Amino acid sequence: MAVTTGATKSRLSSVASGDSVQRLLALGALVILLAFFSVISTPFRTPDNYISIPVATAVNGVLAMGVTFVIITGGIDLSVGTTMTFCTVVMGLVVTQAGLPLYIGLPAALAAGALVGTVNGLLIAKAKIPPFIATLGMMSITRGLAQVFSDVKPIYFEGTPEFYSLFMGKPLLGIPNAVFIMFGAAVVASLVLTKTSLGRYTFALGSNEEATRLSGVNVDRWKIAVYAVCGLYAGLAGTLIAARMNSAQPSVGMGYELDAIAAAVIGGTSLSGGEGSIFGTVIGAFIISTLTIGLSITGVQDQYKLVITGLVVIGAVWLDILRRNRRS
Repeated sequence: MAVTTGATKSRLSSVASGDSVQRLLALGALVILLAFFSVISTPFRTPDNYISIPVATAVNGVLAMGVTFVIITGGIDLSVGTTMTFCTVVMGLVVTQAGLPLYIGLPAALAAGALVGTVNGLLIAKAKIPPFIATLGMMSITRGLAQVFSDVKPIYFEGTPEFYSLFMGKPLLGIPNAVFIMFGAAVVASLVLTKTSLGRYTFALGSNEEATRLSGVNVDRWKIAVYAVCGLYAGLAGTLIAARMNSAQPSVGMGYELDAIAAAVIGGTSLSGGEGSIFGTVIGAFIISTLTIGLSITGVQDQYKLVITGLVVIGAVWLDILRRNRRS
């Protein structure tokens, strides 16, 4: 038993060390990107542009936090982008058509996201549908429901100016509230992942689900909870994007899941499960935003931006594979 315990501790120490290295590499990559674009582009190094980077990061950053929980368990959620859209439509209907106050509309968006995530979790944990298939199907369902509920028309928050000011107001240094909300959400997610039973079992599921089950843990319950958290964060991301656009756009959302997954992977979350951190995911989201904005300012066309972003994601996964092989 002592030998096993010692080996386990050694492995955990190795994993933690590897995670730290990955986060440092991601942080270093972000610093290099910022320095590179600042040197080659005068418009990039303006104060307004530096503020625009965290603003552009907010939605994807929050989405990626929820995805991080799922990927650490060894799963995937392809529905987060359209779930986000569905939540914005739900909030729009509650506030504009039902005439209910914003303090009810916002929780409604979060509840809608958590509900979608719970359904995903039930399909995966109870019905034993592979995460890829279950969430792919849910991506289509939530996209369709968003269009049905909105009649494929934008829902504008014209009668609730406080909604825009709540998220996009600039009370401190000209930085919108959405940025502070993103960092607040990151702190909460990090505490949940590192200091709670949910966090411990999230890592346990990704490291060895069968061993966790044999130890007496109700793995289905914790897996459902993880997907519910992912949906909750998709709902929060929905409120952020709705505030930025001052509307619920039923056609927005497709493709956001790829950026969210990319942010988590670039930040060191292993697609094999068992490893990841919220700090790394936030850095990954900043890398994507910095790369996108920097390439746009320097005149790179959209199609080439997609190619470059894809190469960055492939490179991040390849580095993760090399790191894991070196440890084993």
